[in-house]
Amino acid sequence: MHYMPEAVPGPEASFDDMAYWRNCQKKKLTFQRCADCGTFRHPPGPFCSSCQSAKSEWVEAPGEGRLFSYTFVYHPAHPAVKERVPYNVSVIEFPDFGPVRLISNVIDATPGELEFGMKVHLVWGEAGNGQIIPLFEKA
Repeated sequence: MHYMPEAVPGPEASFDDMAYWRNCQKKKLTFQRCADCGTFRHPPGPFCSSCQSAKSEWVEAPGEGRLFSYTFVYHPAHPAVKERVPYNVSVIEFPDFGPVRLISNVIDATPGELEFGMKVHLVWGEAGNGQIIPLFEKA
């Protein structure tokens, strides 16, 4: 399923987030957790922001989250989305994962339907480059 047109560039993995995107390809939403102090972090990085440890592990997240924030985009930021506006850019939080927040889309929402704190559930989509990406629907 493509929420955005296929011409929209997909994410490109970097050294720090390669495992995150590899897990997404398997339809597993995972976040990095410090192996020393247990602090979750996203986006992934080489060091824990709490204790500066370089040891980390990947933990699978539940398929449910809450809408922390959102905005609707009315001006196309890329020529490929000219016919797709308005669309939302949403920030999803996972209460059991501390400060982790994920920027995504709630794909079944139109302006006026989203509320801060509402429950959303994970679905999987595909970016234009074939990368599987986490998207959300209203719960």
